[in-house]
Amino acid sequence: MRINKNNEFTTEQIRDFVVRGMQEKKAQDIVVMDLRKVKNAICDYFVLCSGTSDTQIDAISTSIEDEVHKASKTNPWHKEGKLNREWILLDYVDVVVHVFKKDRRSFYDLEQLWGDADIQVIEDNDLVAAS
Repeated sequence: MRINKNNEFTTEQIRDFVVRGMQEKKAQDIVVMDLRKVKNAICDYFVLCSGTSDTQIDAISTSIEDEVHKASKTNPWHKEGKLNREWILLDYVDVVVHVFKKDRRSFYDLEQLWGDADIQVIEDNDLVAAS
């Protein structure tokens, strides 16, 4: 469990805030990939979800940013894809968020690419189990 360098919140808490933001906008197929035991991983967690339209994935990414900021006063270190709205990436350093349009997600298949990660599927209203 790492403490986020910008504040007193743990990486796991930021991960949970992200999931909550996804759930607020009815994101589909929410998955948390724990990369902490994967050699050369670029972060501790990937959190992925899908939306059915560019409007929904934009709303999901905005909800994530709002939820994380409201709870922790943390903003993404980097973000990409807001204009294209097919794959939006929000980088919270130790937690990297991927909001996909459904067809883009299957094309890039990050779950397979990072197959060594521990993968947890989040059911509709479940929160991530505390680590």
